[in-house]
Amino acid sequence: MTDTAGPQSPPAAIDARRLNALQTGMIYALWAELRAEAPAIVSAKGNRTFAELNARANQLARALRARGLRPGDAVALMCSNRPEFAEVLVATRRSGLRFTPINWHLTGAEAGYILDDCDAKAFIAEAGMVESVGVAAKAAPRATTRLAVGGEIPGFDSYEEVLAAEDITNIADPTLGTNMLYTSGTTGRPKGVHRQAMVIPASPIALAAGYVAGDLHLCTGPLYHAAPLAFSLVAPLIEGVGTVLMDGWEAEETLRLVAEQRVTHTHMVPTMFHRLLSLPEEVRRRYDLSSLRCVLHGAAPCPVPVKRALIEWLGPIVFEYYAATEGIGTSVGSAEWLAKPGTVGKSAEPDHVRILDDRGEQVPAGSVGAVHLKAPEAGRFRYHKDEDKTSAAYRGDYFTLGDVGYLDEDGYLFLTDRSADLIISGGVNIYPAEAEAILLTHPAVADVGVIGVPSAEWGEEVKAIVKLRPGFEASETLAGEIVAFCRAGLAHYKCPRSVDFVQRLPRQDDGKLHKRALREHYRALAMERDTGK
Repeated sequence: MTDTAGPQSPPAAIDARRLNALQTGMIYALWAELRAEAPAIVSAKGNRTFAELNARANQLARALRARGLRPGDAVALMCSNRPEFAEVLVATRRSGLRFTPINWHLTGAEAGYILDDCDAKAFIAEAGMVESVGVAAKAAPRATTRLAVGGEIPGFDSYEEVLAAEDITNIADPTLGTNMLYTSGTTGRPKGVHRQAMVIPASPIALAAGYVAGDLHLCTGPLYHAAPLAFSLVAPLIEGVGTVLMDGWEAEETLRLVAEQRVTHTHMVPTMFHRLLSLPEEVRRRYDLSSLRCVLHGAAPCPVPVKRALIEWLGPIVFEYYAATEGIGTSVGSAEWLAKPGTVGKSAEPDHVRILDDRGEQVPAGSVGAVHLKAPEAGRFRYHKDEDKTSAAYRGDYFTLGDVGYLDEDGYLFLTDRSADLIISGGVNIYPAEAEAILLTHPAVADVGVIGVPSAEWGEEVKAIVKLRPGFEASETLAGEIVAFCRAGLAHYKCPRSVDFVQRLPRQDDGKLHKRALREHYRALAMERDTGK
């Protein structure tokens, strides 16, 4: 390890100190010593050096302790991509606290459910989200410590004033904190996925990133999501590398930031690739992207032509992974992928991925089955307050995300499908049960099915297929009213972008909606449209 700022130590000494710092959540304090003036956070809402980030995290840790929080207690955060997000993360890492970021696109009621369900004792929120924050806070009376970032929120203390009253020096008794991010469930209620915080970043993804002093990572997605949080904030900061935060993604602005900041690494989802490649050639050539050494992607399937075009443009610097909030699966570099187009990679660990049939038996190479991943020896995930769901996810030491696929003879994983109901739109997981529950309360709707349909831009987009009640007639106006009705009670990205009207929905004898039939019908329509047949 080579450092360009701060006191120098022999490599062996640094490695020993680094291991201890990782295990106690104080890795950021080590970089504050070694790279004090190096940028840790660069954003439109403020910058932080490693020294500043560490100092403010110490202040927040002391402030939370002064208000009665102890190791194991939960802190919920609802704010945009700004320096305070990193400060809360770092403070909880060294305080033994459980960190839960909340999607700020959620309605107040949806956010309130998560805030209460995670047992938060502290709620830190951004002033620009006053309306939804206020509704959420009312749903969680146990969150008695309430801090407002970036302005005033009624009933909340000022984040800045609270920090200013505390000492900036390193706390004397650090304890590694944990994560609990929320992922939607098929019942429509989000579930907390509780995992130990990252201790040693030894995954193939971290190794592929190859961070060195002076690098900068561009964060393109919202930090409340698992992938941007892990790969665009935690991973670079652990390596002593700063992050440039985008708060809202735009294709040309991405290129501008890479060129201006000399960004070396970034993480994206396939929807972003599609939009970047759709930029006019003269726009793409306008920016110097020569600093870029690694583009990570995951979260959603990437069409083979899109990824091939991206590699042709940027070079063999595109690195894919298959993972989720629950754990890491496989990874693949550009050269390997070009040799096996469509693969999501292989694991560096033997027998980490298994393909099982309905009886839980392994199937031969090339045979399709349920994809199972080996749980880490330490920090196995569990679903908060849902032991049945936790148990159902595991078969011995292996868990499944509900995806279907196969391993080839060389151990490379190919996905052929995923859990029956899950929609992935722009890299975001959407479970249609939430939208269906609301749509069924519309006075015109007799029956409804919500599915993902192919989209060139988003991968999938949400569509509602509706059977109307007697007395109502299908029309574009009614379709718009139904979409607006859903949006009034649910985050917009979870709601249908279009509505089709049908005489009947394909329900099975047991009353269950045959969604596979719906999806296959719309996939066939999309194929006919794309081929012109």
